[in-house]
Amino acid sequence: MQRREFAAAVTAAIAAPAVLAAPPAQAASERTDGGRETERRGGEGLPHHMLAVLAGEFDDKVAARALVPHLYDVGFDWHPETVALGELDFIVAYGFGNRPPAGGGDPTKVRPEPGPVNEALADTVAALRERRDVPVYAQWEIARFLESKHHMTDVTSIEPVVAEDGTITYLSTDGVAAQVAAARKDLPGGIGTAGVVGFRDHVKRCVQTTRDRGMRAFAPRGTEFPGTYDPESGQAWTRRRDLYLVHDMSAQWTVLRQKLIARAYPNG
Repeated sequence: MQRREFAAAVTAAIAAPAVLAAPPAQAASERTDGGRETERRGGEGLPHHMLAVLAGEFDDKVAARALVPHLYDVGFDWHPETVALGELDFIVAYGFGNRPPAGGGDPTKVRPEPGPVNEALADTVAALRERRDVPVYAQWEIARFLESKHHMTDVTSIEPVVAEDGTITYLSTDGVAAQVAAARKDLPGGIGTAGVVGFRDHVKRCVQTTRDRGMRAFAPRGTEFPGTYDPESGQAWTRRRDLYLVHDMSAQWTVLRQKLIARAYPNG
């Protein structure tokens, strides 16, 4: 067993800027999406070491070879693919956390306050719109700031679902992506390419989810996404980074599990 060696490699990789916090200058470029240059980051050598350790741990090289790319993608690569802002046809902005309703009340029927993180996300969208005038689709917590603070037009607010009795059902990341896809599916020029804005630790999954809904999606290259957690957030998993990362990885694994089973057994 090589658990100590693997643990040491993982610790070193987490500490390395190339894995979790690399600045744009340290990002490597690769050709993807039909020759389009996009930014990707990665920890050199770690997947190879993971493969060696897991092959011994499982006593099964085939299983280890199948699993390592997923382990690496979910746990060690937190940066989305990017393209230049000029290549984007619209912006999709995903909310992150909120604040409890200012006046109290039943949280199932009273909307929360958008909160400071969504204000920062709105600021990011506004800065992008100053450089490229494209339509914006924003989760309502962000849209409120785009309208009230930035006086932005051509913004489609993605609202929660409100039942007849007033009960509010908030959309998941996938629910927001589904609404955007539905809004753009019948456009004469097609859906187009989405520029995704999200919280630093959420944005990679936002890009993946947008793609899963049939849209070409990237993060705008060179954008610094908000990354300060709000300890007063109404969503407990968005108050601390360590808790949110587990939450996000869990969500990634859930989607990946569904995809892998469907791919292996398309007929059930």
